[in-house]
Amino acid sequence: MRLVRERDRAVVVEELELAGSFLRRLRGLMGRRALPGGRGLWLEPCASIHMMFVPFPIDVLFVARRGDRPLGPGARAEVLEVAPAVRPWVGLAWCSGASGAVGAIEVAAGRAADLGVAPGDLLSVEAA
Repeated sequence: MRLVRERDRAVVVEELELAGSFLRRLRGLMGRRALPGGRGLWLEPCASIHMMFVPFPIDVLFVARRGDRPLGPGARAEVLEVAPAVRPWVGLAWCSGASGAVGAIEVAAGRAADLGVAPGDLLSVEAA
């Protein structure tokens, strides 16, 4: 699956993994050595993340779901907040206030800035 910004069809994540189960969310990116630029992990439900046992920085897109499609192809979300370059090992990130974040999409550090991903962007999941 891939993640696409709707307004300009920019591919935000070329290879998207979904973490919808408790155990998959708990593990997250722990134990990996890197997150290549085109890969990403969508954790849901999730409004905060930790970087324990993650040895590389990441950007985190906190999102609210739009529509009633289940997590997978056809799912849509609005970016509420972007946490850039969350520090390895000791970093924490969360969506501030009562914003309604239900998911966190983890991507390579710098990816959000490179693509200009910002609050208000609508993202959709597509089959690869």
